[in-house]
Amino acid sequence: MTKSKFIKIMLLTVFLVLIIGTVALAGDPSGATTGGVADITAAKVGQPTLAEIADQVGKNKIGINFVWTLITGFMVFFMQAGFALVETGFTRAKSAAHTMTMNLMVFLVGAIGFYVCGFGLMFGGVGAVAPLGGTAPLTGEFAINGWGLLGHTAFFLTSGGSYDVGIFVLFLFQMVFMDTAVTIPTGAQAERIKFSAVVVGSFFISMLLYPVYGNWVWGGGWLSQIGTKWGLGHGAVDFAGSGVVHSIGGGCALAAAIVLGPRIGKYVGGKVNVIPGHDIPMAVLGTIILFFGWFGFNPGSTLAGTDLRIAVVAVNTMIAGAVGGFVAMMVVWIKFKKPDPSMVCNGTLAGLVAITAPSGYVNVNSAALIGAIAGVLVVVSVLFIDRVLKIDDPVGAVSVHMVNGIWGVISVGIFADGTYGDGLNGVAGGVTGLLYGNVGQFWAQILDAGVVLVWSIGLSYVFFKILDATLGMRVKPEDEIAGLDIPEMGMLAYPEFVMQSSTE
Repeated sequence: MTKSKFIKIMLLTVFLVLIIGTVALAGDPSGATTGGVADITAAKVGQPTLAEIADQVGKNKIGINFVWTLITGFMVFFMQAGFALVETGFTRAKSAAHTMTMNLMVFLVGAIGFYVCGFGLMFGGVGAVAPLGGTAPLTGEFAINGWGLLGHTAFFLTSGGSYDVGIFVLFLFQMVFMDTAVTIPTGAQAERIKFSAVVVGSFFISMLLYPVYGNWVWGGGWLSQIGTKWGLGHGAVDFAGSGVVHSIGGGCALAAAIVLGPRIGKYVGGKVNVIPGHDIPMAVLGTIILFFGWFGFNPGSTLAGTDLRIAVVAVNTMIAGAVGGFVAMMVVWIKFKKPDPSMVCNGTLAGLVAITAPSGYVNVNSAALIGAIAGVLVVVSVLFIDRVLKIDDPVGAVSVHMVNGIWGVISVGIFADGTYGDGLNGVAGGVTGLLYGNVGQFWAQILDAGVVLVWSIGLSYVFFKILDATLGMRVKPEDEIAGLDIPEMGMLAYPEFVMQSSTE
C-alpha cells in the first residue's frame, strides 16, 4: 500500500467515524434526566417515602459539607509549598536544602503529634459537630468549676467514639491548620538552628502549645465560655485562626529567635546588616500559593459548603490581602524610594493573617481597612524588631503572624457587624463589635489577645531554653558560616554551583 493510499483510507475512516458519531447521539448530554427519583435510596426503587426523601436530603447536605471541608483542607495543605518557597527564597542559597526540608519535616512530625494527642487535647470535648453530621459527639473535656481547660478523648483517633466519618473530616481540616502554626517558627529560626531541634520543637507545638490554647477558643474551653459566663459578647471569637494559628506560631517564632540569637554577621558593632535572600522570585511565587491557599483557610472554616456565608468570607479575604500588600508596598516605596518585593509579599500575607479571625463577621469595607492597617503594621514591626530590638527574623515571621494575628483578633471586637454568628458559643444573635454597640465583645477579644501572647511566647521561651540547655539548638559557628546543607543535611540544594561563604 502506498503512502498516499494509506492517508486517503485514514481520512475516510475518520470522516465515517465523525458522521456516525453525529447521527447516533445517545445518553443525557444536558444532564436533564440524570439523577432522579430512582437514585434515592428506598425500600421500593423509584417509590421513596417522605421519610426516605428527607433522609436523602440530609445525607446530601452533609455530603456537600464533607466534600467542601475536605477540598478546602487540601488547599490549606498546599500552603506548605508556599511557606517552603517563601522561607527558602528569603534566605541564603547555602542553607536552602535545610530550609526546604524543615518545611516538609514539620508537616510529618506535626501530623504524628496531632494524631497521637494534639487533636484529643484540642477537640476531645467539643461535642457534636453539626455541619459534619453531629454524630459521635466528643464530650471528654477536663474542666474546673465548669471552665473547660482541655480535652481528654479522641487520642489516636480511636477513643471516645472518635472513629467516625465526621470526626475524621474535622481531624484532617484541623490538622492542616495546626501545620500552619508549626511551620511559622521555621522562618524565624532559619540558617542557624539544628535540624534535630526543629524536630523536637515541632512535637512540642503539635502536642501541647497549639492544641491546649486551641481548646480554649475552638474546643469549648474557657475563653469561648466568657460570653455565657461573664457576658462578654460571644466569648473569644476567632473565625479561622488569627489567634489560634498565626499568633501561636508567631509568638513561638519570637521566643525561638530570642533564644537562638541572630545569625553571624547580622549585627556587627551596633550596625544592622541586611542579609538578602537568594531567590526573590521563589518567595513571590510562594506568596501567590499562600494567597490561593487562604481561600481554603478562611471560607473552609465554615465547615459547610451549604453555608452561603462562604461568599462573603472569600471576598473579605481577597480584599484584605490585596489592600495589605498594596499599602505595605506604598509605605516602603515612599520611605525607601523603591517598592521592596519582600515587603510587598509580607504586606500581602499580613493582610491575609489579619482578616483570618474577622473574615466571617465583618463587611468588605471593614475588611479593606483591616488589611490596610495590617500593611502599615507589618512594615513598622519589621523595622522595629530588626533595628530597635535587634532580633533576627530572616523572613519577618513575627511581624506577619504574631503582630498581625493579634491585630486580627482585636479587629473582631471592633468591626463585627452582627450579620453572622447567631448562637456561636451558646450566645444568641450575631457577633457584634465595638462600632456596632457591643463593648463586651471588644473586651473578650482583648483578653484573648493577651492570653495568646502570654501562652505562646512564655511557654515557648521556657521550652526553648530547656531545649537549648539539653539538646542544644544552634549549629556550630563554622557550620553556619559554611551553610547548613552539608553539615546538617548531607547534601547541597544547588550542587552545580560553587558558593563562597561570607560572614557579611
